[in-house]
Amino acid sequence: MSLAASFPADWQVPAYTCTEFFPKRNRYAMAVFVINEGERIRRQLAKMTPLAGRVDIVVADGGSTDGSLDEAFLREAGVRLKLVKTGPGKLSAQMRMALAHLMTEGYEGVIVVDGNDKDDTSAAPLFIEALDAGIDHVQGSRYVKGGQAINTPFMRHWGVTLLHAPMISLAARRRYTDTSNGFRAYSRALLTDPRVKPFRDVFVGYELHYYLAIRSSRLGFKVKEVPVTRRYPESGPIPSKISPFRGSVGILKVLARACMGRYNP
Repeated sequence: MSLAASFPADWQVPAYTCTEFFPKRNRYAMAVFVINEGERIRRQLAKMTPLAGRVDIVVADGGSTDGSLDEAFLREAGVRLKLVKTGPGKLSAQMRMALAHLMTEGYEGVIVVDGNDKDDTSAAPLFIEALDAGIDHVQGSRYVKGGQAINTPFMRHWGVTLLHAPMISLAARRRYTDTSNGFRAYSRALLTDPRVKPFRDVFVGYELHYYLAIRSSRLGFKVKEVPVTRRYPESGPIPSKISPFRGSVGILKVLARACMGRYNP
């Protein structure tokens, strides 16, 4: 186990630890964000093992305590790095940790995805192809040709299509269809541009996803949506860290701030 990498003086990155299972092998990394997902993350990583020849798989853990991320399993699944956030913050803090660490290791781009086994990660090659083609912000979408939205809860579907995506599209000055989907990719050029500055403590929860979708388009970076499949369980609890009422209200506040440019440098 090692401590955090050394970062530029103006990068604000939460404290974390890093465990490396093997050296860097690929141009791109695929960061999986997780906290206490139990069997869901183990199923997902098992499915992702065939991708290890094309991307370096990295687990970005928010501090799981459920024992699902033991090192023997991660090594067998082909995971290259296990990053564990020990500092404050939620998803955007995990993102800053992973993206900053991977930039210091020289990756040309990073694919990001949730670790709750809702996303069909076999779509990863589409993100690789887009990065290879010079796209800077690649957004996975259930709502473009070839994408699938399976068992999506009614309120989530309409919340994305009638509110979330239209608001971000208006702010970004380009049409997005699935802006709450965390299956994305970012180029090195976007993440290290001084006009973007994603490594700031203002990004704590869901701000960074929304900000990068808007900022990349407004600054003229190349943006593209690619088809993905997101599948919710047919029954039982919805795999999500967003509570139905309080969490949704918080999301709307963050969304409004992002659309008004409040997170711009």
